[in-house]
Amino acid sequence: MSRLVLKIGGAVASESARLAVDLADEGHEVVVVHGAGPQISAEMHSRGLEVTFVNGRRYTTEAALDVVRQSLAEVNAAVCAAIGERAIGFMGDEIGLEAVQVPKLGLVGDPVPSRPALVESAFRDGLIPVVAPLAKGPLNVNADEAAVALAAGLAAERILFVTDVPGVLVDGDVVPSLGADEAESLLADGTFQGGIVPKLEAAVRAARLGLRAEIGETRILAAAAAPA
Repeated sequence: MSRLVLKIGGAVASESARLAVDLADEGHEVVVVHGAGPQISAEMHSRGLEVTFVNGRRYTTEAALDVVRQSLAEVNAAVCAAIGERAIGFMGDEIGLEAVQVPKLGLVGDPVPSRPALVESAFRDGLIPVVAPLAKGPLNVNADEAAVALAAGLAAERILFVTDVPGVLVDGDVVPSLGADEAESLLADGTFQGGIVPKLEAAVRAARLGLRAEIGETRILAAAAAPA
């Protein structure tokens, strides 16, 4: 039985839940990590709070963190409902997700490999844990990075980033595979913009940790794990 981490974005969270069920039905242990980016920004705007990003990461104040928690809880409940009775939802800070604070971003942290006991217990009970990316502190953490940290800590074999595009696109075409070094070069020269950037950065990190990392239909390969 293999262990998989499925990272789904806030924009496609409920729609992607079926994939988690399908993978579990195939005999995999699946943990779902979701974001809530669109929901957080919308709620912050409705409350008159400033939405600020620094190098693609949300600057988080105390007031913003309240919105983050509320939005993540709402998305978590929606994903669990879409999966059904086999789902069990967790807020990351409540199950021991660890992170190192990044002071220049406010209440934001860089997640580190974590192996929450409650996730392991959920696996033993045949459940599908659904994790919202808050870390102890509490700290707001990027969902893509949280997924990598959980995948590393739980010794997962594969991490799949599900998005609203079919994979990594270069000149409009999906790239079936991309080496980690090449991906970093393309990131550095500005080839990629927007939401694909943090996903690709996280996938590269996962590949270098020895995980099978995929963004949609694109496999990210580290040099030591180049054979498919």
